[in-house]
Amino acid sequence: MNRPILASIHIEAFRHNLDRVRELAPGAGVWSVIKAGAYGHRLESVLEGLGATDGFALLDLRDAQWLRSQGWQGRILMLEGLFQADELNEAIALDCDLVVHCEEQVNLLESLATHSAHVFSVYLKLNSGMNRLGFAPKVYREMFHRLHGLGHQIQHMTHFANADDATRSPTVGEQMDCFSVVTEGLHGKTCLANSAAILWHRTSLGDWVRPGIMLYGLSPTGQSRDIAHANLKPVMQLHSEIIDIQDLAAGDRVGYGGRFVAPEPMRIGVIACGYADGYPRHARDGTPIWIEDRSLPAGGVICPLAGRVSMDMITVDLRKAPNARIGSKVELWGGRVAADDVAMAADTIGYELICAVAPRVPIAVLP
Repeated sequence: MNRPILASIHIEAFRHNLDRVRELAPGAGVWSVIKAGAYGHRLESVLEGLGATDGFALLDLRDAQWLRSQGWQGRILMLEGLFQADELNEAIALDCDLVVHCEEQVNLLESLATHSAHVFSVYLKLNSGMNRLGFAPKVYREMFHRLHGLGHQIQHMTHFANADDATRSPTVGEQMDCFSVVTEGLHGKTCLANSAAILWHRTSLGDWVRPGIMLYGLSPTGQSRDIAHANLKPVMQLHSEIIDIQDLAAGDRVGYGGRFVAPEPMRIGVIACGYADGYPRHARDGTPIWIEDRSLPAGGVICPLAGRVSMDMITVDLRKAPNARIGSKVELWGGRVAADDVAMAADTIGYELICAVAPRVPIAVLP
């Protein structure tokens, strides 16, 4: 018998979420961000689920190669540009758009001009306050003119540091003020909004938007309640089963370190999932887990994690699911349990959970 853990990817949810992006950013082109193996959802799923996008944005030329090999003829944006000169010919062959964020990359394109007439669609990145990638405002216009002089088609790009939190500086407004001043009078379209800006700052979208986490049905803030208004659907569901049940007496301890102590006689379910599958090791007692119990009106109920997560197993308090048994279905996250809620109980964010699903977990792509 195969171990019962499974991650299912729902293509219809991808399509729904992309439609929601278009509704929230009408008229904008959409770069669907699929870095990190489509945020752990596997690249194989995005061609079908996000095939109506205007382009895919990613980091690795190998992923661009794979998309072309599968017949994708749309646009591909290299979000961190190129890293070395020997990638230029590959980027040309794959017909990629390039983010340019440092002078070394400008130098690469100038060196290309000595032996090739090829011009790229370039997204010139301004550091408007995040202080990660991008040109400082004082040199941005110089870099624009150097690339414009080579004939490259230039779009203007920046990244918001705090679009998910209006109380933090730099605010979206502060970064937009910087962006507007620096790019004033320079021709070219703009690429501004990430998921958080699409959701909460729709006057700062730009001509192109770059949705990431919202395409996968999770919240940029890490709190599921913050995106209730957006009507997004979780794309990934992580399932397993109860593989054993232990009857405990009051005072019995559970798992490594005996963190959970039974307050009364009770049952503990053992689930085939652990940190080697990508479940967060630091999840606290009380982390929500949906347990099938067909005796209940809803067919199941949320039960709390009880005891430390181990490599291959977690344990759950079954007092709310009196008729759960060996073989009962379990949802670790997905439609009934938000990945963001699990992540909060482990002091992390939903991004990390979905990106960290281990290769040993089977993936099922569903309509």
